[in-house]
Amino acid sequence: MIQRDYLIIGSGIGGGSVCENIRKYDKRGTVTLVGAESFHPYKRWMLSKSFLREKTAPLKKLVHLEPGWYDSHKIETRFGAMVTQLNIDRRLAVLGNGETIEFNKACLAMGSRPVRPPVAGVGLGNVIYLRTIRDALALREMASLEKMIVIVGGGLLACETAASLRQLKFKVSIMHRNPYLLNRYLDPDTGAWISSYFAKHGVTLLLGESLNGFEGKTVLRNIQTKSGNRVAAGVAVVACGAEPNLELVRNTPLSGPHGSPVTEFLETEEKGIYAIGDLAFYPDRIMGGVRRQTHWENAREQGLVAGANITGKKRQRYEQIPYFWSEIFDLRLDFVGDFSLQPTRVELNGSYAKKKFTARYYQGERLRALLLCHASPREVESAKSGLRSALGK
Repeated sequence: MIQRDYLIIGSGIGGGSVCENIRKYDKRGTVTLVGAESFHPYKRWMLSKSFLREKTAPLKKLVHLEPGWYDSHKIETRFGAMVTQLNIDRRLAVLGNGETIEFNKACLAMGSRPVRPPVAGVGLGNVIYLRTIRDALALREMASLEKMIVIVGGGLLACETAASLRQLKFKVSIMHRNPYLLNRYLDPDTGAWISSYFAKHGVTLLLGESLNGFEGKTVLRNIQTKSGNRVAAGVAVVACGAEPNLELVRNTPLSGPHGSPVTEFLETEEKGIYAIGDLAFYPDRIMGGVRRQTHWENAREQGLVAGANITGKKRQRYEQIPYFWSEIFDLRLDFVGDFSLQPTRVELNGSYAKKKFTARYYQGERLRALLLCHASPREVESAKSGLRSALGK
């Protein structure tokens, strides 16, 4: 049996960040990082952006830390491996090859997986999801062979993927059940503007259309909508959201209906076991309430906090203004704050036409979020601090 002081389950950016701060505060503790992918932790956010656009993009551009860092800091890595069983009481983890690791402390960083819509034809060839390096490479190869690509969904991943593929001169359509893109985050006016921006760049918009199924014998030929329309498609990229990978801890206190419940220190109710990133359902001490975020910035910051806390050498709360950003065509959009509710009032400073603006989202008289287009890093930081002040934090 293998014995380790720390076991990190999941080798995304969150898991890699946990390892960073474990080594910052504990130079000697034994650490094993286990991940299903065969790659070192990498910048997943690039897959729908520059990595997809560059026809010969080198993998080294994606790497978060040089592979040699893990060896030089004595982090044992098990890539292309999975933890198949986790015994919380006995602190035992069983790997897919039958090996057992006995651990003192652990961090759950398994991330999330794409939602597979419950419709016919999801298993057809050329119906793909963009989650991993392999997915991005496969999409690039398929796109070069097919004439029409349809993106199913209207969120960040869908929009970024559609924009990147269109910049490569492919014929691209977006099918989205709502009347405008990015409706989860944007007000109707800004949503209408961003949707028209896609149309101006040659993306065919199929808005207000809901997916009913994929058609084809072995590979995709058409996409059927609930209204009865058939849309010709050689490739479909399904981007209908993500759900946390909680199967390993299902039916335990580490799993809840909205994620893995954690304290402000990112620790579960099981002492010494932490959860971060797409899994963590954490108390938001700044915005209020409890939330789960699925963005790279969140996983990175939570990994650093959990990595420090798990060593017992430093104790810090996770207190961050929710933040993420997107790159669409020539637009840079920064999202600061809580976009979970439609605002009751929007205050726009700047101009859509000039592609330089700040939209402030209010709930009643309370500022809850800011959307910035083409803002400088200083302006983004100012927005974060301004929101903190408005909330009295």
